[in-house]
Amino acid sequence: MPTSPFPASAAGRLGGREWGVLFVLCGAIFLEGIDIAMLNVALPSIRADLGLSTGTLQWVMSAYVLGYGGFMLLGGRAADLFGRRRMFLFWLTVFLLFSGLGGLADDGWTLIAARFVTGVAAAFMTPAGLSLITITFAAGPRRDRALLIYSGTAAGGFSTGLVVGGFLTTAGWRWVFFAPVLLAGAILVAALRFLPTTADTAGGPRTERLDVLGAITVTAAIVLLVLGVERAAHTGGGQTAGTLGAALALLAVFVLVERRTAVPLVRLGIFRNAALVRANLIAMLLFGAFFGFQFVAVLYLREYRGWSELQTSFALLVIGLDAILSPTLTPRLIRRYGNARVIFAGMLTAALAYALFARVGADWTYAAMFPAFLLLGLSFALVYGPLTIVGTEGIAAREQGLAGGLLYTSFQFGAALGLSAVTAVSASVGGDDELDGYHAALLVPLAAALLAAAISAFGLTRGRGRSRGAGRSPEPAPAPVGAPVG
Repeated sequence: MPTSPFPASAAGRLGGREWGVLFVLCGAIFLEGIDIAMLNVALPSIRADLGLSTGTLQWVMSAYVLGYGGFMLLGGRAADLFGRRRMFLFWLTVFLLFSGLGGLADDGWTLIAARFVTGVAAAFMTPAGLSLITITFAAGPRRDRALLIYSGTAAGGFSTGLVVGGFLTTAGWRWVFFAPVLLAGAILVAALRFLPTTADTAGGPRTERLDVLGAITVTAAIVLLVLGVERAAHTGGGQTAGTLGAALALLAVFVLVERRTAVPLVRLGIFRNAALVRANLIAMLLFGAFFGFQFVAVLYLREYRGWSELQTSFALLVIGLDAILSPTLTPRLIRRYGNARVIFAGMLTAALAYALFARVGADWTYAAMFPAFLLLGLSFALVYGPLTIVGTEGIAAREQGLAGGLLYTSFQFGAALGLSAVTAVSASVGGDDELDGYHAALLVPLAAALLAAAISAFGLTRGRGRSRGAGRSPEPAPAPVGAPVG
């Protein structure tokens, strides 16, 4: 059983030292969110200044997604084996350095390389940060509150980045990379002060070693999966099928390796946790729907309607409402109704938001769009935080990094899948009428949200026992080293 390094307090109240830890970890996830959002806004300016082709510009985004999604699972397990605090500090430093390199880039390929390494750094840093929360804060109301604040900050970083990115780009696109350097430096100083050194002794036994063959095969498989999905709308069907086929073959090899090794990278028995599997499926669909929707909405506002970067950023800012609702409204709803019901309600709310926007007109006013954006922000507040709770509860302390890595891999793969799907649908249906393409593409996030709601419904029966704040199930003790992995 994991033990918190801080004394317990009543009613989920956090002490001063705990607030310091939470400030550091929320700062890191805010940094990750704002970094992605600001780059989205700055892409047109980067293209103009560096003279990049459309294909090269697309790789500026794809490189980060490949690094982030491909190495997330390895990053989560590395945190378990080599120390959460140690991995967090090291990769935060790498993130800082290569974000600065991106700001200094004078050609497209230097920028692409910098973004890839920055994505890898985020892949190691993010699950380490999440597992630091789950081992620092005792299971129950305090951990739930910390996770909800953490998830709200992540969403707030993305919505804030849309606006901040617009302002920074007007001063020069390089500031989109230099601003995260300054923020990362401040977080690094605070991390050295607040993160408990005991976090580096809470992982696996020092007799364990990284499953190198498993790490190579699963990382290569995930990179190819993300690459195949992300590039599906830009390449031929044969190339996409070949890439995805190679990824599936590597995944099969990975499963065989994990079944035979005494100390696997991924203990396959973790997938017997039905709640964890549901959480990961919903996470994939949640981000797939949202990133697909955002892509279409931005194209509609920027290219079809001719809105400026700042107008578009401010229009989408209301979606960041979840940064306020996650730590305030969501904990009360969880105590009253339980995580499963809140997630189910959130996915139905998301489906309603997508349905309202699906028939967007050629001359819609912002007032007509606002209800969909507002409901989308509410849905994220109801789903994102509770998913992080469900996806990590009941998991042994020595596997918290693995659980976090699985969850964030699902988020990233879902985002790549959603973007690829809406791009392909829009391109195939749009033709001479862009609006028809948008209407067809907007059915993709609607279908994903409805499917996620259906999956979340399977957790409702189990959630009834906790509908009014009943205690959570205790975390299982760690399996002994060398135990069977099936």
